[in-house]
Amino acid sequence: MNLESIGVTIGGGFFAGVLIGYALKNVVKLVAVVVGLFFAGLAYLQYQQILNINWNKLQVESQNAITTLANASTQIPGFSSGDHSATLSNLGIPLTGSMSMGFAVGFIKG
Repeated sequence: MNLESIGVTIGGGFFAGVLIGYALKNVVKLVAVVVGLFFAGLAYLQYQQILNINWNKLQVESQNAITTLANASTQIPGFSSGDHSATLSNLGIPLTGSMSMGFAVGFIKG
């Protein structure tokens, strides 16, 4: 195996991981702010007695939605727990290792 290609694979994987981690953290921040403002608005409207919200039903429905998403993610090809060996052999350990380190750095610095 060529040392130059391993270096490019590791460097490219790290750089891609940093970008993915940084972008994902910023998206998570934005979604958290939007959802927080939405629920703060609902709470304010309930306080002003404009809306009447059944918080228990809202909690049950959100738990059902999360369960549905979790069940749907197990149906994605290549995303199940028994298919890791094919993923590692296709991408290579240097690429996945450097990408995971880059993801961690990008997520922390983001």
